[in-house]
Amino acid sequence: MQTALQQHFTAEDFLAWEEAQVEKHEFVAGEVFAMVGARQDHVVVSGNIFAGLKQRLRGTPCRPYVADLKLRVDAADAFFYPDVMVSCHPGDLGNQQFISNPSLVVEVLSDSTAAYDRGSKFAAYRQLESLKEYLIVDIDARRVECFSRTPDNDWLLHDYLGEVDCQLHSLSLSLPLAEIFEDIETA
Repeated sequence: MQTALQQHFTAEDFLAWEEAQVEKHEFVAGEVFAMVGARQDHVVVSGNIFAGLKQRLRGTPCRPYVADLKLRVDAADAFFYPDVMVSCHPGDLGNQQFISNPSLVVEVLSDSTAAYDRGSKFAAYRQLESLKEYLIVDIDARRVECFSRTPDNDWLLHDYLGEVDCQLHSLSLSLPLAEIFEDIETA
């Protein structure tokens, strides 16, 4: 990620400023970072996950969101753009700029963001009390790592690889890896 501005913003100033911008920006502790475009495979996999969740969550109070809606993490003084997220919290339905209470967050790895998605960003996400599961999707390895919050507030890794279904216990559903990686050519 590249810093977009040297000046520091408050969260409220950032929201007002970003509304007038053409590009998307993430915000962490007063610093603003420009978002770069994604490669085609990244967009396809994110879309596959969103479509699968949308289909399976119909008729429930849960709503999936794709990359253009911000996620606010108050405890980290941050706003992020996850690739996909799901909120079942009624307080998120009325907010048009961001959600704050996701049950699930999904990040599709890219070469430039993999370390950040696994490290600092995941550390920020873990501060969300509502978050039950965090998916890291590795297109090149055709792998999905599902981190689930335990009752003791630990995070348990379920590694999905091959022709299996990724179990999302927080939403009582599963997504086949074949569906997640549909239309992605093997290397």
